[in-house]
Amino acid sequence: MGHVIAAPSVRALALRKGIDLEQLARELGRTTIAHEDLDRGRPAPGGAAAGISYWEVDHAAYGPVREEPMSRFAQLASANLAAANALIPQVTHHDRADMSAIEAFRAKLKPEARARGVKLTALAFHAKALGRALRKFPRFNASLSGDGKRLILKDYVHLGIAVDTAHGLMVPVVRNVDKKGLWQIAEEIADLAARAQSRKVGPDEMGGASMTITNLGGIGGIGFTPIVNPPEVAILGITRTKTVTTWDGDTPCPVPMVPLDLSYDHRAINGADAARFMSCLAGLIADPRRIMV
Repeated sequence: MGHVIAAPSVRALALRKGIDLEQLARELGRTTIAHEDLDRGRPAPGGAAAGISYWEVDHAAYGPVREEPMSRFAQLASANLAAANALIPQVTHHDRADMSAIEAFRAKLKPEARARGVKLTALAFHAKALGRALRKFPRFNASLSGDGKRLILKDYVHLGIAVDTAHGLMVPVVRNVDKKGLWQIAEEIADLAARAQSRKVGPDEMGGASMTITNLGGIGGIGFTPIVNPPEVAILGITRTKTVTTWDGDTPCPVPMVPLDLSYDHRAINGADAARFMSCLAGLIADPRRIMV
């Protein structure tokens, strides 16, 4: 029997139930396992299902509680995140970039942005810079095969944009970012984010991303560890720009710096490559002229 093919959510459920997917595949005589197949599997002795006991607690014994049902959307997202965290050896590289030039450029473009009716956010610049970096570092624009023996390199640059909505996290995708200008990228991000809030993003507008950006800059924070969104091999986290003091000799210089957090799959990317990738990305952000040519 070859390698078992199963979605991350199926692998997460099997892990929780203590089901050996390889053994179940042999019993079923096939390599593809779906959610419904897990009902046939029996927990393996001493399997991961024993960990469920940590959650089976009578919380009401300690004080008043109330319950809220997890939506189907939230349950699927939870299973996928749990599987990603369990199956991918993830490392996070932290860096920061000078936002002075981008903020000055955005200020100059404000009149044109108003005339166009487009909000030119810093996220559009981050997306454009990331698209350029992915072209320069093709191993980051890739996915591992199911058996982990091949790296599938992509000749396109599509970016997932994580959107926080009332019904859960959605990740619509902006296609061909490397071939689009800032105005178009900004328009598409705003449109996808607005439609995600009302659950009007189509299936063809989800999936197939080269990498995902998750941006918490509008909320706050100085850094975090985003979880890689499989089958991607990396994810970029962004938090709030903060003015920090740098030194030009003996002269203090206030500089707006944005924290950048890159989580990556260590099976496909090593630490030195991650550092080089982030150095390149930070350089593109610091000098946005380089993402225009």
